[in-house]
Amino acid sequence: MALGDDRAMRVGFIGLGIMGSRMAANLARAGHELTVWNRTRAKAQEFATAHGATVADDPAGAAERAEVVVTMVVDGAQVEEVLLGPQGVAEAAPSGLLCVDMSTIAPRDARRIGAALAERDVAFVDAPVTGSSPKAQDGTLTIMAGGTAADFERARPLFDAMGEVVLHVGELGHGQTIKVINNAVAAVNTAVVGQALLTGRAAGVDLEALERVMAAGSGASAMLALKARPMREHDYATLFKLEHMLKDVRLCLDTAADAGASFPFAEQVERILAAATDGGLGERDFAALIEIVEAEQGTRL
Repeated sequence: MALGDDRAMRVGFIGLGIMGSRMAANLARAGHELTVWNRTRAKAQEFATAHGATVADDPAGAAERAEVVVTMVVDGAQVEEVLLGPQGVAEAAPSGLLCVDMSTIAPRDARRIGAALAERDVAFVDAPVTGSSPKAQDGTLTIMAGGTAADFERARPLFDAMGEVVLHVGELGHGQTIKVINNAVAAVNTAVVGQALLTGRAAGVDLEALERVMAAGSGASAMLALKARPMREHDYATLFKLEHMLKDVRLCLDTAADAGASFPFAEQVERILAAATDGGLGERDFAALIEIVEAEQGTRL
């Protein structure tokens, strides 16, 4: 059967962090044969024991027998390192290998890495995700993939195991472009929700009532549903790290500049996220941006 049919595929999976470990687990549950690599070998070994995977010694080892290699790491520099660096995937890439990067990186980096892989006859798709760890856990992520239609279809069985909304959004780099715009909107929305709650507090209204009315009305949003309670309770258990959101907002601003566009609200939330990171909150969930909004207004929820 050709790639794209519903059969078990040999998959190299690189990056077993908050998101990657959950996404890889869904591939294993779907019956795909996984060889995994992670910077911290103990984490890879723990995953392999739990899910019947094989642990590779390096990224090249994850690629040796693979039909598809999936990367889910922090940034463009790490994607380039594991794919093109020493002991990287390209060193051991079998004929016909497809690399699918599901990290969030600069669109220009996705195009450059894709071009470098193409010189080695390795196909590349940029397929970032949105949905945070709960949706990674239950396989209901939204996946936006850039690349050729043929390469998208080759990866489709894997996408279907990890996501609920799976879209081919255009040429290489367009997946990343859509992702960073989306994340900038999420960050701006979260800051606005925090400011709305602080305004309600200052006005003396019942914040529970305010939250319920917004959720039922035109003020509803995914960030209201996900972040209002953590901000009110100052509970920043990490679903999506604040420092990663700062990175994504900066990527969006770079992408806007490259396109000759402006995004002033994203510039404002970049300042808030940067201040939160400087304040030691980078490892916490990005709901922690409320700490900066509160400090600027001189009050707390």
